[in-house]
Amino acid sequence: MTASPSAIPASVPGSSPERPRPASLTALFIAFTLLALQGFGGVLAVVQREVVDRRRWLSNEEFIEDWAVAQIMPGPNVVNLAMMLGARWFGLAGALTALAGLLAVPLVVVLLLALVHARFADNPHVAGALRGMAAVSAGMIAATGLRMAATLARNPVPLVFGIAIAACAFVLLAWVRVPLTWVLFPLGGLGCLLAWRGLR
Repeated sequence: MTASPSAIPASVPGSSPERPRPASLTALFIAFTLLALQGFGGVLAVVQREVVDRRRWLSNEEFIEDWAVAQIMPGPNVVNLAMMLGARWFGLAGALTALAGLLAVPLVVVLLLALVHARFADNPHVAGALRGMAAVSAGMIAATGLRMAATLARNPVPLVFGIAIAACAFVLLAWVRVPLTWVLFPLGGLGCLLAWRGLR
């Protein structure tokens, strides 16, 4: 892999000067390509592991903050995050490079898999394998959510309020089936207000 933890330290505002960063646009492109190729069934778990644990480009707290911004912006969350990270390190060229790395090679793979799926979709063995992959993906996302929840203890929002907001969002989205917009803005606004009060 071109990008490694020994890469050039980040020098962007708001980043730790000791934190690694991609060494070049080529390294950024390769990193996001490899990341995207691992993202079967949902890329959140892979992004968190690669960006925070392996490459150490972001701390867990920074990742959650950036992910929250990416989630409230229009468009796919991981695409938004990739462009934010690329722009942080290399400006507009970095944003476009990260986007290309995230989409170019996976697009070819998806088209090939679509052709194969169209041919074998009715095969019960294929259907069973896809259901198994869905279960694994759900487990990865749940594990990532638990790891991200650990940062609530260091959040300016009091822990009890953070847990209550998270639980309320889960109930409204998973059980009551309230549209995301109706959940995001009220609960997100409440979280912003509590964080602002906690930082005063």
